[in-house]
Amino acid sequence: MQALRVIRVAVPVPLHGTFDYQVAPEASPTIGARVQVRFGRRPLVGVIVAVDVDSQVAIDRLKPVIAVLDDQALLDDAVLKLLRWTARYYHHPLGETIATALPAALRRTRSEQDTNRNRGWQASAEPPTEAEAALSRAPRQRELLAVLRDADHPIAHSTLLARFPAAQKPLKTLAERGLIEAVELPGGLETGSAGQAPELTEDQHTVIERLRTAEGFAPALIEGVTGSGKTEIYFQRMADVLAAGRQILFLAPEIGLTPQLIDRLRSRFAAAIGVLHSQRSDGERADVWKAAAAGEADIVVGTRSAVFTPMPRLGLIVVDEEHDGSYKQGDGLRYHARDVALKRAQATACPILLGSATPALETLHNARAGRFAYQRLARRATGAALPQIKLIDIRSRPLDGGLSDPLISRIRPHLEAGNQVMIFINRRGFAPALACHDCGWIAPCERCDAPMTVHGGGRRLICHHCGANADAPAACAACGAANLVSLGAGTQRVAGALRSHFPDVSIARFDRDSMARKGRLEAQLADVASGTTQLMVGTQMLAKGHDFARLTCVGVLDVDGGLFSADFRATEHMAQVVTQVAGRAGRADRPGEVWLQTRNPEHPMLTRLLSGGYPGFAEAALAEREATALPPFGYLALLRAEAHEAQYPHDFLAAAADTIPIDGELACWGPVPAPMARRAGRYRAHLLLHAARRSLLHPVLDRWQYQLAELPGARRVRWSIDVDPQDLI
Repeated sequence: MQALRVIRVAVPVPLHGTFDYQVAPEASPTIGARVQVRFGRRPLVGVIVAVDVDSQVAIDRLKPVIAVLDDQALLDDAVLKLLRWTARYYHHPLGETIATALPAALRRTRSEQDTNRNRGWQASAEPPTEAEAALSRAPRQRELLAVLRDADHPIAHSTLLARFPAAQKPLKTLAERGLIEAVELPGGLETGSAGQAPELTEDQHTVIERLRTAEGFAPALIEGVTGSGKTEIYFQRMADVLAAGRQILFLAPEIGLTPQLIDRLRSRFAAAIGVLHSQRSDGERADVWKAAAAGEADIVVGTRSAVFTPMPRLGLIVVDEEHDGSYKQGDGLRYHARDVALKRAQATACPILLGSATPALETLHNARAGRFAYQRLARRATGAALPQIKLIDIRSRPLDGGLSDPLISRIRPHLEAGNQVMIFINRRGFAPALACHDCGWIAPCERCDAPMTVHGGGRRLICHHCGANADAPAACAACGAANLVSLGAGTQRVAGALRSHFPDVSIARFDRDSMARKGRLEAQLADVASGTTQLMVGTQMLAKGHDFARLTCVGVLDVDGGLFSADFRATEHMAQVVTQVAGRAGRADRPGEVWLQTRNPEHPMLTRLLSGGYPGFAEAALAEREATALPPFGYLALLRAEAHEAQYPHDFLAAAADTIPIDGELACWGPVPAPMARRAGRYRAHLLLHAARRSLLHPVLDRWQYQLAELPGARRVRWSIDVDPQDLI
């Protein structure tokens, strides 16, 4: 009888290290394959990271593997190395790091059944004549049939539902009538068709030729003003890579940007395209992931976690809107997808393109230091002029739903000319707070150090931090007065004020509340593109990636929040949002203008942004960062702790601070209460480490990841390490 073998498994538990198990020799375990094991009393799915190991535990004391789930490696050697690096850099357990890389269906022993996950639709080659005549009173069926007939390839069921939210029943009826037929799509992929490339501008041509000379690992920043044609530069390089038989990973920051991107890719490339984001079912994501790993997907488009997708023929990585905060994971494994993508490109020796109209200061610093190639597009591809940005000083001015009279007067002529107007306010709901006009009481969240946000025109209170909600009170809880007023404005209140001023104009609101239903965003964007919607009110989901040909006026209601914040990155984010929002205006043959409402028109960063654009702002901001030794001129790690008792996080972090060898190049700031000291009923505190060099910071964190669990009070708190934190709130 052959002896049992020992394998080492990365198990998805919050413990550093890997664990040994015994396995029968006939099982043929492979590094990178999944196994089902028992950890404590729980059955879990882990990944084999070593076989035939010399365990420190006697083999007869090791638990046996319950089942080997894969005949061959699910994660190849390149992705496993990337995941090991990610776990080391972000000081996170390897098992949880690997679990983050796997689609949810592959973290279980059996995938959920999903009957539609591989289904596509195509128009019937020989449809019954009488069936089409019956469509005269079925406009949605006619529209779907026209879309399928115009396409020269099957369209995925999920894609049609994303574009037409109510398409489920019409598709079934069309199929019953014999007008369309279902087809199976391989691995959840869609096949595009070769399209004609547009004529390049001189600037685009110059950038593309420079990029084509690069070989191997070649990071390049493409900084281009909004509308300068960065996407076409991506597409030209993608065509080169596809022609060479290589795969492409295309990262986008948000789900809202992917439908338009997929449409463009599908109409441009005769290639197998896979899409990975959270609105696809678990089964669909698992299918695309496995197809990419098998080399069947030519292009993979996805949000943050797609950076870990196995791609054996990887030849190019594109990170669009590289500055976007959505690339940073906010909990668990707090990785930054842009930085992981750079590491992956380096390990794979392939080029990577980072594109943005408003690059992150860290990326811009790397480009200026020569670590990245730096290409800049200063003109729009259409030749259209950049919009003028002007300030409206709202000090001492009355506001109607957040709108000043000068802004309303500027909106009117644009609407009367048949153009479109966008009003941007990065605050959803009706108003930020409900207050008593008599005594000043503000309706608080009982679980957070924050006021409740007013929703539904004043009828409902919702906490945007913990989700608590309640009916708005009829009287003040402090003095009993019934004189309650809503303070400030959110998207709901702004939209209501605009309806009162422009009752005959179609208005659409874009925020997380109004776009919660699947397919709603796509439907609203289609109305904007057709001109049906003339006036838009929205949050950051309107700020980037959209091309509205009729949009000529943009109003930004509150830029002051970004000028005064506890987070040192706030002014950078303000400048990026203003620049991105302003870039939506005047992109076609109609000139645009942008108006910023502010109570601080003399603020130096605001005036620098207006006088020098984002490049001028970035120059001043980098000088300020250098003077204060903040990133990218210093390196940070944030230790967070929270508990139900206020003293526990402080005591734990104080003990952690005592373990730090402080010197001239390594500093420890805190512990201090978090800017929002209580959230969701838990008290929060921060300890910030600052190092002049990255090589000083990580040895401390290496020790910490083992020491912290042994500190006094560690079991009384929930703690986490955040390397290169993007949010200090």
